[in-house]
Amino acid sequence: MNKDELQLKLVALRNRDRSALEEIYNYLKTPVYTIILRITQDKTLSEDILQEVFIKLYQLPPTPPIKNPRAYIFQMAHNLAVDSVRKLPQFADLDSIENIVYLPTEDFSMKMDIDHAMKTLPSQECQIVSLHINGELKFREIADMMDIPLGTVLWKYQRAIGRLRSVLSGGAL
Repeated sequence: MNKDELQLKLVALRNRDRSALEEIYNYLKTPVYTIILRITQDKTLSEDILQEVFIKLYQLPPTPPIKNPRAYIFQMAHNLAVDSVRKLPQFADLDSIENIVYLPTEDFSMKMDIDHAMKTLPSQECQIVSLHINGELKFREIADMMDIPLGTVLWKYQRAIGRLRSVLSGGAL
């Protein structure tokens, strides 16, 4: 689904078209869930937040035009996940959260290696990698979403990829 098609689905949502919601959900559920899971580290909580994102999207669809509908939905998911984590007493300090990633793969050992490697990244770098790879957002969109300069996003992404390569090839950080 491209940007224009997603935009049309959001317009249909304003007219209470449940099939539009279902199509958006089926299209974005995996990357949105991945973003949420990285923040919460809790599968059950992430599933609840995923449902909350799409319920809120249906109840109060954005007013067109939305410049980037995907980024809008990812931002909503990100905000709800961060708010939920902040409410949990054991995660009162978001900087102490080690994020994990779910990348769909058939090879369980490869998934475990990737999970381990992602845990070695600082939280912000982990989110940048996730938003770019899983969320398919452009670096400019990530910079806008995270309210950091584009150059910082590019630098942190490159640094994170280098760290991931090092860890996955058996090296240490």
